[in-house]
Amino acid sequence: MTQKLYRRHSGRPGGMKVETFNQLQQRIPERIIEHAIRGSFLKEGALFNHLKVYKGPDHPHDAQKPIELPIQDKRVQKQR
Repeated sequence: MTQKLYRRHSGRPGGMKVETFNQLQQRIPERIIEHAIRGSFLKEGALFNHLKVYKGPDHPHDAQKPIELPIQDKRVQKQR
């Protein structure tokens, strides 16, 4: 958690900012998820613009009502 570094640059000389995973998790935890997903989209940056990441289980999308799906694989044990 202290070795993973997140870098950003403001575009100005000397504008490089470096944060550790712990610092970024305390400040903006959803940014970590966005960074990981952005890397997996490769060249399809337009898809990333539609992504919405929220901290915690609450979100403003009332139409989405997730339900828990049963795990049918006996090798996988559910943690409770």
